[in-house]
Amino acid sequence: MKIRCIAIDDEPLALEVIQAHVKQIPDAELVASYTDPIEAFEQLKDSIVDLVFLDIEMPLLSGLDFVKTLKNPPKIIFTTAYRNYAIESYELDVVDYLLKPISFTRFFKAINKYKTLVNTVVTVQEVRETTITNDHLYVNANKKFVKINFDEILYIESIKDYVRIHLKNTSVMTKDSITNFKLKLPDSFLRIHRSFIVNTSKITAFTKVDVEIDDKEIPIGASYKEDVMSFLSSN
Repeated sequence: MKIRCIAIDDEPLALEVIQAHVKQIPDAELVASYTDPIEAFEQLKDSIVDLVFLDIEMPLLSGLDFVKTLKNPPKIIFTTAYRNYAIESYELDVVDYLLKPISFTRFFKAINKYKTLVNTVVTVQEVRETTITNDHLYVNANKKFVKINFDEILYIESIKDYVRIHLKNTSVMTKDSITNFKLKLPDSFLRIHRSFIVNTSKITAFTKVDVEIDDKEIPIGASYKEDVMSFLSSN
């Protein structure tokens, strides 16, 4: 099945570059391109899209704000002439950040990054079906599989290519991404930051900028704030 892509950029020439690059990828297709992000927003509501190539600096609505308006966004690759948005963009869990002018080599690398990410998620979901019970899971740590009870987890922290699972009196480190690890957890766990997942049953207090578990204050990321506040206020 082909990767269904759309491109959003207020510059027609930039859209032509994306279109030309996508044509060179046999298993990808550009189903639509837009100079108006509002028009693209309507398309995303009504059709299935796997990947969006999205400019950041656009009139009326920036690419960053556009992503924040989407409830269940597809995978995003930002395309921009400016380096200064890199940190903020990665807080939105984008696949990649391409600087204009975009060479085909760099574009191809971004597509492969997308494929790797999607395939990894599928693998994790398969593992979840076979290794997770109702109350615990096993993680690979120090060359052995360690049993972790869900109700003993306080929060999970991302550290480069690893996650640290914080328990009451200890912690366990395992090689995994925080995005993949979230798939292994029950719904009582909430991602509140690009680097933190919390066990909501362990939260003792919260503000608009952080949650508190025991004496630990854990920050709420700007792009997660709306969903976190909605969840915490209704539970």
